[in-house]
Amino acid sequence: MKINEAIERNHGHMWWVGAAGAAAGAVLMIYVPSLPAISNALLLFAGFHLVGALVLLGSLYLLGGNRIARRLPFLRKKEAEDFDFGWPLAFTYGPWVAVLVMVAAAVAIQVAAPAWWPLAACLTLLAAGFFAGGLITRASGQYDHAVLPFVDLPSGENSIILDGGSGAGRTTVALGRALKQARFVALDRFDSGYISGGGQSLLERNLRRAGLTERVRIERGDLTALPFPDRAFDGAVSAHAIDHLGTMKEQGLREMLRVLKPGGRFLLIAWVPGWTMFTVANVFALFLSSKADWRRMATRTGFAVADEGTFNGYWFAVLKKPDAA
Repeated sequence: MKINEAIERNHGHMWWVGAAGAAAGAVLMIYVPSLPAISNALLLFAGFHLVGALVLLGSLYLLGGNRIARRLPFLRKKEAEDFDFGWPLAFTYGPWVAVLVMVAAAVAIQVAAPAWWPLAACLTLLAAGFFAGGLITRASGQYDHAVLPFVDLPSGENSIILDGGSGAGRTTVALGRALKQARFVALDRFDSGYISGGGQSLLERNLRRAGLTERVRIERGDLTALPFPDRAFDGAVSAHAIDHLGTMKEQGLREMLRVLKPGGRFLLIAWVPGWTMFTVANVFALFLSSKADWRRMATRTGFAVADEGTFNGYWFAVLKKPDAA
């Protein structure tokens, strides 16, 4: 399975998120104000029209947000000056559109059908979760949040570290900040539909911006069939990539094991079921591989779990290749 095919199966739902938001906005503007309990209160009547319009416009923006944003001069200037890790606007702003929908629905239920207050309470809790998810996804595109957990990775001047599934370079930049002497290889297919332009041009620009061009070699390839010889790397990292490979996750781990030198360490960062991922991915979080699943897959492929933990809501594991392998 190709990397982008697996990723887009998880992220390709963004188009209907925008469509569902547009439908919700229309309902808030047209149907809800027609309810007697709402139409008899001028503040509620006007408020639902306003919120519905905001949801409708926000949803339409999500459907074509990146294309619209690039036409705005002040955003083009900001884009030229800042790091850009390519996250689509539907992913970073979508949760906040959902917050408006959930809160408006909760108010409408509480006013028009007070007996259904438990449903209104549940919607309010969901809105709080979506708000937190919006904060997390917005942070994903910021340089200050391009960080990694403090773990034992090779850092000498002769060390070569593989960033598998680099995308636009968020993890590569973080590696460069943490490991001042090591050299890196950033690998990706660069044809993902959910990162602007596939990511390679953004990666090159971000590396220049971070002053890492001389220390990073960019390679095009597939995580399930790495284009490197055996025992080529002292260490490796893959953040939010191998966990998107569907049924090929174990094959991705097996390839990482193959290209590591004996005793080499691989930092895996993955989405796993939990509250943080629920705020970001909602019901899709229920279908993620669990920590126990990842441990079993790592063991089956020949890795030993040397360390694990959580940072910024994501699970990480340091997997070690046996010294004699």
